[in-house]
Amino acid sequence: MSEMAEAIRELTQDKGFSLDSVKQTIENTLRAAYKRTFGTADNCIVTFADDMSDVTVASRKTIVDGVYDPVTEIELEDAKQLSEECELGDEIDIIVDPKTFDRSAVSVGKQETHKGLNESFKDKLYNEYKDKVGEIIIGYFQREYNGNIYVDLGKVEGVLPKKYQSPREVYQKNDRIKAFIVDLKRISSGLQLVLSRSDPKFVQSILELEVPEIQDKTVEIKKIVRDAGYRTKIAVSTTKEDVDPVGSCVGPKGMRIQNVIRELEGEKIDVLRYSDDPVVFIKNALSPAEVNRVVILDDEKKTALAVVDDEQFSVAIGKNGQNVRLANRLCDWSIDVKTEEQAAEMDLTEITSRRAAELFNNAATVEPEDISVVADLPGVNQEVAEKLAAAGYEDIEKFIEAYDNGELTNLEGLSSEELEEVSKIIHSNVEFVEEEAAVENSEPSEDNTEEEEGYTCPECGAKITLDMTHCPSCGVEFEFEEDEE
Repeated sequence: MSEMAEAIRELTQDKGFSLDSVKQTIENTLRAAYKRTFGTADNCIVTFADDMSDVTVASRKTIVDGVYDPVTEIELEDAKQLSEECELGDEIDIIVDPKTFDRSAVSVGKQETHKGLNESFKDKLYNEYKDKVGEIIIGYFQREYNGNIYVDLGKVEGVLPKKYQSPREVYQKNDRIKAFIVDLKRISSGLQLVLSRSDPKFVQSILELEVPEIQDKTVEIKKIVRDAGYRTKIAVSTTKEDVDPVGSCVGPKGMRIQNVIRELEGEKIDVLRYSDDPVVFIKNALSPAEVNRVVILDDEKKTALAVVDDEQFSVAIGKNGQNVRLANRLCDWSIDVKTEEQAAEMDLTEITSRRAAELFNNAATVEPEDISVVADLPGVNQEVAEKLAAAGYEDIEKFIEAYDNGELTNLEGLSSEELEEVSKIIHSNVEFVEEEAAVENSEPSEDNTEEEEGYTCPECGAKITLDMTHCPSCGVEFEFEEDEE
């Protein structure tokens, strides 16, 4: 078996198989042929030379006085001819020439060899590519069958299923294809990689290669939604205040995003800033449309109304509702887009009042003395609150005093709109009472005692007067009855 070493060298060096897997395959092949010839392989011993230049097959037999099974037993006299030192009960290995195996045994051995090598090859490929799921790979168009595109990836074959293709892309033979690995499949010839060019993660992987700020975690991709071949929306944020996440992704003169668009064959891409505030995020998500205002209809059901000008309505909706549909998926909100005229026909006053009442009632569950810092206010942007705290204005009274005196106009990292919003929330939820210089010794007359005592709402405790029919704070309806004497 002088050709054995050359065959092993070819399999290990040229084909890339491991030495252990080749040895195991050869051993399984010889044992299968042995079993086919002798009916069992329990006593088959396969031994390799240290330099892998040769391999021997031996039949291990027990020395007995009277043979019942000639495959596993040998007479003492016959054993003595092979070794003078053997005794009854000992085991002796008798070399077997594989060339003596019958034809059927050789055929079984070949089948076992092919099977073993194929399995070893599949395992090798699987171990090599199992960690590549979720990565980009480049191959070349090979053929198309039933709408599926088969890609030559070198060692393995890739398949780009029809459902994972972009409708705007057409390929010819030997065209270069860059795709995203979504799965691995074992097939008869080895391994097949399932590819995708429609997955949102494909866009994310390409963008990560183009934008260094994403690679160093300065810019974070919060979410990507996509209608493959038509439009993609990407929400990004930053961990550093001085970095513009949208500008980083777009790049100088739009070069970075243009490279991504070119790879997607001209698919439109909207890169927008992420926000924890749903009102701000919904406005951004409807880009490129300009939204005048957003009204939250139901927090629990996550429904909102976006109001735009007439000329922006078609842009906000998009072709076949595509833009607003992607915005819904990006924000996880159900967004209804209306023009100013359509919104005017709706009773938005009632909706706004109801929401204000809900905010008031939620705030009422917190004792007034507990709301002393900006971060505790209902509906406040926590990022803004953190920046105010860092600047030393986390206390509500200190903030209001500084805001009224114009001391916050140049506060770094905060816009005038954000400061104004905080001021509005404070005045909507916090009551400021000025100490009056009352004359403690003066006793109220009987005529004005009832007037100074006043009345309060039975629901929320707000101050009310006799001429009111509804509470100005919570909206509860009431009426005054005169006591009959």
